[in-house]
Amino acid sequence: MTLSKLIATQIKQWFPAPPVHAHCDGPCGVYDPASARIAAEAVLSMTKKILDLQPPIGNDAQVMAAYQNTMSRYIQIKEEQAQITKKELLILWTDYFKPVHLEQFPDLHDKFWKAAKLCSACKVEVSLSHANELMAAIKEIQEIFWTTKNRTDVSWYTAS
Repeated sequence: MTLSKLIATQIKQWFPAPPVHAHCDGPCGVYDPASARIAAEAVLSMTKKILDLQPPIGNDAQVMAAYQNTMSRYIQIKEEQAQITKKELLILWTDYFKPVHLEQFPDLHDKFWKAAKLCSACKVEVSLSHANELMAAIKEIQEIFWTTKNRTDVSWYTAS
């Protein structure tokens, strides 16, 4: 070990650095529930497309293959976007919201837990009801989020 490393090691032992805490892995402070809403909108859209897709009539193998290809793509996108929605919600829940927010919104944990469960339901099922419930849950979370930011002019963040 070089002399400079020995000196640096000794200084670190004599004057240890205090622990540092951040609310997340990269304390950027940039959070927005819009990413969860956009992914949930894709879940809703794909659910509608799946329910509207009509199976072909007849025995044409090429037509059936095209139908199955389209259906499997819609399902894959729906499930992927439901997982993205859940991930984005969990980031907000675990990284942004603090105990002070729970004091202001005592049902916050329940809202996030139910929204995450709806993400799972949207992955497992093809349910327009659950997709709409997910959108409503995210709207509630968005309203809470922007209230914590002291923003009252939040009509711009909701989907039309």
